[in-house]
Amino acid sequence: MRLTEFRALMRAHFGPHRAASVAHDHVFSALGDHTADEALAAGSDPKVVWRAVCDSFEVPERLRHGLPD
Repeated sequence: MRLTEFRALMRAHFGPHRAASVAHDHVFSALGDHTADEALAAGSDPKVVWRAVCDSFEVPERLRHGLPD
């Protein structure tokens, strides 16, 4: 997964304004108590970060494996 797809998935689930806030503000224990933005900046795979988001929020199955066609 590329970072651009991660960002698109975040917007698809949370909306354009809340997506940025969640990525910047929400601390994920699965990411070593880092935010998504911090984990990505440190070099974490966007797919791993997306899984942490999915596990912490009620992301529908249709978005868990990527954007629908």
